[in-house]
Amino acid sequence: MPEKAKVACLLSGNGTTMSALLFASKLPECPYEIVLVASNVPHAPGLKIAAAEGIATFSHDHRGMDRAGHEAVMDQALRASGAEYLALCGYMRVLTADFVAGWEGRMVNTHPSLLPKYKGLDTHQRAIEAGDKHGGCSVHVVTAELDGGPLLGKMPVAILPSDTAESLARRVLLAEYQLYPRMFADYVARPYRADWLQQQVAALALALPEVEERDSHGAPGWRTGGKSGKYFAYFNDQHHGEAHVALMVKTSGPDELAALVEQDPEIYFKPAYYGASGWVGLILNRPGVDWDHVADWLARSWRSVAPKRLTQLHGIADEF
Repeated sequence: MPEKAKVACLLSGNGTTMSALLFASKLPECPYEIVLVASNVPHAPGLKIAAAEGIATFSHDHRGMDRAGHEAVMDQALRASGAEYLALCGYMRVLTADFVAGWEGRMVNTHPSLLPKYKGLDTHQRAIEAGDKHGGCSVHVVTAELDGGPLLGKMPVAILPSDTAESLARRVLLAEYQLYPRMFADYVARPYRADWLQQQVAALALALPEVEERDSHGAPGWRTGGKSGKYFAYFNDQHHGEAHVALMVKTSGPDELAALVEQDPEIYFKPAYYGASGWVGLILNRPGVDWDHVADWLARSWRSVAPKRLTQLHGIADEF
């Protein structure tokens, strides 16, 4: 099982959604662990719940501070905890674009409506007044746009004829307790899933000039187009008994392959089938994959087999 993703939670109140994430993290096979619960309210009840469960806590009152100054204090504590992801759990502070950018793609929130409906506040009352048959909740990646980041999942909750905003809110909260941990777990586990990794590689490979995707010996591969096209990359999902999900690309030969594996065995390995021809395996199912590095390898491998007319044009384009 891969190493668990380290998660910090931000809250301002009772910590009910934080508790849902926390107790889900104790289940077998959960891909994340909570390493810190932080708050802008020093006496927030959610901090006591976390402390009782043995989770480190941090608080710093925002009153008397400007927004950027307070965020800097919080951010320092979050990063010191080793957190790789942030989960917003009723954190009642508007985050600046700079703070959000610092955690781009790694901060998740739950919202009490079926997004993109009813962003912002008073979601339950707005759903009732609109005559909707369902309210509900959504989980999304946080961006600078209010409640506008990529949607990870949502769950509808039926609106009863007798519902008030308060009664609907109580049932939606129960739905959030189910949805948030599931969507969060799925999100942090993506970097270890072969289907997601293959999608990332394919997008990078197909961005190169005149590339087509074609299976080879049961594995997805990418080659230059046309009848005389040559393969420059393969996707390896534990093929030939390998333990890795990996990208295989061309090196200059066996000597460079051996040097890469010796220098960085956590990143590179010699593939069982292709290694004899100087192909190197770039391990993808590991923490902290540098996708710019992956893109560089794909481009280099492509240049080694692409027709000269393409490599010349590509080189010119790179200069601009």
